[in-house]
Amino acid sequence: MKKLYTLLTAVILTATAFAQAPEKMSYQAVVRDASDALVATQAVGMQISILQTTATGTAVYVETQTPTTNINGLVSIEIGSGTAVSGTFNTIDWSAGPYFIKTETDPTGGTTYTITGTSQLMSVPYALHSKTADSITGGITETDPTYTASQAANITSTDITNLSNLSGTNTGDQTISRTGTTVTLTNGGTFTDSVNTYTAGTGIDITNNVISASGTCGLSIGDTIQGGIIFYLDASGCHGLISATADQSTGIQWYNGINRSTGTTGNGLYAGSMNTAMIVATQMDDNQTGNFAAKVCADYSVTYGGVNYGDWYLPSAYELELLYLQRSVVGGFGTNFYWSSTEDSSANAWYLRFSNSYLYSWGKYDLLYVRAVRAF
Repeated sequence: MKKLYTLLTAVILTATAFAQAPEKMSYQAVVRDASDALVATQAVGMQISILQTTATGTAVYVETQTPTTNINGLVSIEIGSGTAVSGTFNTIDWSAGPYFIKTETDPTGGTTYTITGTSQLMSVPYALHSKTADSITGGITETDPTYTASQAANITSTDITNLSNLSGTNTGDQTISRTGTTVTLTNGGTFTDSVNTYTAGTGIDITNNVISASGTCGLSIGDTIQGGIIFYLDASGCHGLISATADQSTGIQWYNGINRSTGTTGNGLYAGSMNTAMIVATQMDDNQTGNFAAKVCADYSVTYGGVNYGDWYLPSAYELELLYLQRSVVGGFGTNFYWSSTEDSSANAWYLRFSNSYLYSWGKYDLLYVRAVRAF
């Protein structure tokens, strides 16, 4: 079966001068042919679609590119710089998400796309939406009114623009003070700040003139969504990590028969995704028919709510520790040893013992348990 092993769980925003929002996004993937061999140093045809709302939603932008893979089968492209088929990339309304990236690939360099993958854009790409603050159309005109001192005494919230232009006989400078939302002028007159006219939209809270996200996702640790169980939520309460509901193996080796350095020393949140892709890309060259811890996670998929989720991976050591903390909520664990995707050396990798929460460095040949996770 043909596969596209995506190296990143989310696209990466490219930097531009003067800290402006980027007009393109970087994307990387490892390409394999029907025999699961790397497609190395070869032009491949790709069609990239930005889908709105769901993984099968409307394509708001479609482009094609013909990049060339490197010696490891890695292809790198910048979405937004290809040949547009439909839509305009820099006019996408990123506030109207969620959005998904669908990639279709022809490993022979043509347009007969036989490899398809779809993944959801997470929070990082939505930094593109911040660029809208730089695009105010129509122009701004300011007209400073002129007041007499008596008029200034009864000034209202709709009149105040600039008190520095008061004319006529002045009985004394006005001093403006504020208590809560009430603004008072020393020569008489008060008004309520316009905060009372603001309307909080979905996910927004306005309290004492402070606007903040109200966190209305309604998600909790232990909830079952997208084919797994939530065991970690970030500060937004809307994104985090999901564990598979059962182990993917109760005894499998970390390596694919040969000790080698895979460079997968990444640790921390979401590091396991990159580790898994690198392990699979490196170790499959050692044995095309072999099976190992990272591969059983990469091969795992589950259909939930009519959507197939196939972006599971072997957790990093840190992610495995987070999973251990919620082991009773997720369930299905014993006092077993579980592999992480974090490498210690060419011969050893880190595993966590679920009987005492300790991390150990051990030989990659050993047969340990495996539990896949994914980000959402």
